[in-house]
Amino acid sequence: MALISSSSFPPALSRRLTHTRTITIRSNSSKPMAKNLADGGETSKRIVVCGGGVIGVCTAYFLAKKGVSVTLVEQSAVACAASGKAGGFLAFDWCDGSPVGSLARASFDLHRSLAEELNGVESYGYRPLTTLSVTVKESKPVSGGLGLPDWVNGPVKSPSTIGTTQTTAQVHPQLFTRKVLSTAVEKYGVEVVIGRLEEVRVEQGRVDSVVLEGGRVIEADSVVLAMGPWSDKLEMLSSVFRVYGTKAHSIVLEPKEPNAITPHALFLSYYPSNGGGALDPEVYPRPTGEVYLCGMSSQEEVPDDPDQVTSNPESIEVLKRVAKTVSSYLNEESAQVKAEQACFLPSTEDGVPVIGEIPGIKGCYVATGHSCWGILNGPATGSALAELIVDGVATSVDLSRFSPSRFSKRR
Repeated sequence: MALISSSSFPPALSRRLTHTRTITIRSNSSKPMAKNLADGGETSKRIVVCGGGVIGVCTAYFLAKKGVSVTLVEQSAVACAASGKAGGFLAFDWCDGSPVGSLARASFDLHRSLAEELNGVESYGYRPLTTLSVTVKESKPVSGGLGLPDWVNGPVKSPSTIGTTQTTAQVHPQLFTRKVLSTAVEKYGVEVVIGRLEEVRVEQGRVDSVVLEGGRVIEADSVVLAMGPWSDKLEMLSSVFRVYGTKAHSIVLEPKEPNAITPHALFLSYYPSNGGGALDPEVYPRPTGEVYLCGMSSQEEVPDDPDQVTSNPESIEVLKRVAKTVSSYLNEESAQVKAEQACFLPSTEDGVPVIGEIPGIKGCYVATGHSCWGILNGPATGSALAELIVDGVATSVDLSRFSPSRFSKRR
């Protein structure tokens, strides 16, 4: 379901807008004293956050900043899936008019303040961007020209500025997620456990503990399930709502002349020479000297383990062809392919994220379904969810639109 009317946008941008569908690491510092939970008045022993992607990590970070004792459980590795393989693109107002509009605006601003707090420019490549929408036709001769940066020298035309340095920005998603977590561990005492979640135990309608593969039990006063497309693997969640995985492909290139690549993000309407409909790849130069390209999405079954996600060779070849068509700086002779990869983006039945307490299970919260806007909306999701859990109400963003109870009302 499309969330906003996108008829006035270029095709590539319209597609992005309607997409909104055991080892322990310890800090040497002592853990902060836990605060009282708003709903019970009892001191929280521990909040367990399940999921080491951007949503789970940001939630753990903001919970710990509030003085709560937090354990983060991750099955494989932190930022090993979409949070490590996404583009890291941030937009201030592109979601306006949709249910996530206020969340996106709040999160864009929070990204800016986090970049100041965590030295994001140096530690994870935070920077403002100029964003262009362009048309590319493989069969046309080399064009380039007015309104395009010099490195975009392929058969590209019709550039249009769709984001300025005031409204669009970027982070390196894996570096961002890991920096937030390392700060949470070192400064706020978050504990990280690598292990597979087997069960969330509930006693008398309230969360009691989580059980990991191998039998380890972690007691919990509250649990946050931030498992992205793997949310659907947990019956506790799939019985309330469905989460679908959209497989998106990407490549990372390392140009021989990185200084020639300016900070311009490109949203393409790409017409292959062999005909067919237009593709909508995206190109993000990074301050690390890399260039990230993504696209070629499809609906596929999400594997049980993030490490089992593999890319489709045909999709990767298309992205390589896009790269060399757009710029001679990105062809085989001028750039090394550093990564060929795929990840699954989580989408819900109604295309709106699910953020809030699970109906009928006190202390069990969920945060998933952010689709292609997960990196953007991670900070505000984590901050608002931390407010809801600790203070009893989210004040930074109204989370009522995202409540999982909306699905139970339909059944």
